[in-house]
Amino acid sequence: MIIDWLNFTPIAGLLGGGLIGIAAAILILFNGRIAGISGIIAGLLRPKPTEILWRLAFVFGILAAPYIYSLFAHMPKSRIDASITLLIIAGLLVGLGTRYGSGCTSGHGVCGISRLSIRSIVATIVFMGAGFISVYIMRHIYSLNILGF
Repeated sequence: MIIDWLNFTPIAGLLGGGLIGIAAAILILFNGRIAGISGIIAGLLRPKPTEILWRLAFVFGILAAPYIYSLFAHMPKSRIDASITLLIIAGLLVGLGTRYGSGCTSGHGVCGISRLSIRSIVATIVFMGAGFISVYIMRHIYSLNILGF
């Protein structure tokens, strides 16, 4: 592994992580809700009238934040090296895993671990481990065409 020191941004990452933690804390303290994105969006698909506004505000904030940030700082150029079909399949698999795991990375990894939830700790270990294994397979086995794909 090679670290790209010119684009290594630990301060920005630390600040961003801190903001995520603060947002999660504010949501649970003032609204009694976990800042799990899959649960927030699922609540919009089957809305309760008293919960629509805060859920829309949260989703709007997530979507608007990169735009607002770009007004003050340079945004890196993004590049996706996958086909639309592969992205759709990946999104469906993530959604399926989110349903089976009773939450997403933000719900379990950020909010669940901070509440010392055993279920969330186990879920985070499992999805991080699956991610590590997937990256290893894609970078070291699939890229060498060992499997014959």
